[in-house]
Amino acid sequence: MMQQYLRIKNDYPTMLVFYRMGDFYELFFDDAEKAARILGITLTARGSMGGNPIKMAGVPFHSLDPYLAKLVKLGESCAICEQIGDPALSKGPVERKVVRVVTPGTLTDSDLLPEKAERPLLALYSVTNRKQVTTGLAWMSLASGALRLMEFSGDARANEIRLAQELERIAPAEILRADDGDLFEDSPVAHTQRVPEWHFDVVKGHKALVDQLAVSTLTGFGADGLGAAFGAAGALLRYAHSTQGRGLQHVNSLTVESENEFIGLDAATRRNLELTETIRGQESPTLFSLLDGCRTAMGSRLLRHWLHHARRDQSVARSRHEAIEALAQGDAADGLSSILAQVPDIERITTRIALLSARPRDLASLRDGLKQLPALRQGVARCFIPGDSCLLREIHDALLPPAD
Repeated sequence: MMQQYLRIKNDYPTMLVFYRMGDFYELFFDDAEKAARILGITLTARGSMGGNPIKMAGVPFHSLDPYLAKLVKLGESCAICEQIGDPALSKGPVERKVVRVVTPGTLTDSDLLPEKAERPLLALYSVTNRKQVTTGLAWMSLASGALRLMEFSGDARANEIRLAQELERIAPAEILRADDGDLFEDSPVAHTQRVPEWHFDVVKGHKALVDQLAVSTLTGFGADGLGAAFGAAGALLRYAHSTQGRGLQHVNSLTVESENEFIGLDAATRRNLELTETIRGQESPTLFSLLDGCRTAMGSRLLRHWLHHARRDQSVARSRHEAIEALAQGDAADGLSSILAQVPDIERITTRIALLSARPRDLASLRDGLKQLPALRQGVARCFIPGDSCLLREIHDALLPPAD
């Protein structure tokens, strides 16, 4: 059995391997010591290998998620190894394989994710041409399927400052970078995972994007002229695929962010404004906690995104203000709040369905949420004048109930 474990551990050397044995997940050797220290579980020893005792620590299979949540919050990555063979038919050790990999940036389970915040996975790749450095960023919230790219250039110092600014804005939970890249130091605020530099191949990255989005060209997404960002995207998609063990069908759109699209705030200014976190690192009181009256988790996450991505285009802010004013006038919107309170986190549920990890309660919640669409659409229709071209009209038109 230990030979089987060591073969599996060899494939996941940097992760904590949870090895299923009956009603427990066991960890061995250094993994056991680390888990015992972090989780406060008992460290034991059984048998020996090479003259040294085999250290063990375990957790009950039915209470795994709370332990995973604590480990991931501290930046650890875990590989969940299950028994897939029938013990009654096995002549030797029961066949096992890793069926799930949990890392800080690839979470989709609602029990492991904060309800009102994203935990994006980000890859960065830099190319140097003489004194000019071009840095490409690709990041994705696996729980929602939102994929974004950005690229910027300048001298090494300017790139370092700009990267710090963007990382503060995006707030990734996990960062991928080339294993021999030395342009930038590892981030102190996010878990950094080093992967082989060939994962960042620009040509292969472009092809990976085209294949993922099922298109022949990326022109329609405004991605013409990018280079380093394609390399980052290739590494990002490869890593996400490997952790999920299947395709990412829910990742079907791409947003390319422009350098001048958002109001630039350096890291210190963003922290001092206490948009979503106080200077002491607390969630309240902040601007977000004061403004967040959203009735759905999806709305809270969108509000949080808007606060960190203040648009320069005044027409965007104006259209939002007009929509809010329309909702605030009269009693037309009174019923919308109660309807929205019955809408589940459809965004994350559909992701789990696409990744084949949805539970029966997810499907029941989705069913009940879809039943609210007709009433929600009617409620929005009462908030604007027919024929008007406005944000509420766009929302109304997008709320088409599914066909029976």
